[in-house]
Amino acid sequence: MVPEGTKSLALLLEDPDAPGGTFVHWVVYDISPGTNGLYRGAIDGKEGVNSAGEVAYMGPCPPPGKPHHYHFRLFALDAKPNLGDRPNAQSVRDAMNGHIKESAELVGIFGR
Repeated sequence: MVPEGTKSLALLLEDPDAPGGTFVHWVVYDISPGTNGLYRGAIDGKEGVNSAGEVAYMGPCPPPGKPHHYHFRLFALDAKPNLGDRPNAQSVRDAMNGHIKESAELVGIFGR
């Protein structure tokens, strides 16, 4: 359930096990608090730039070996973030600072 007074949601998907350091797979912000899901081609929000420099979702693709942990972090915010074009995960974090009402995290594990 979304906390009362939530103005927007933000979602960050990150892989801290990536060989070059944390890899951001997806940045979505300004999601309507009334949304009931995120669907390919029909996202109720705005997308930011991932670690590949693209405004898109990038699915898991770890190198062979040890499984990676994919952190889906959802934030309920008391404001809509004021961001310019093509913000990255850090820009979204900075804009959320002081506006997080609640957060939730799901960690998926995937390896090849």
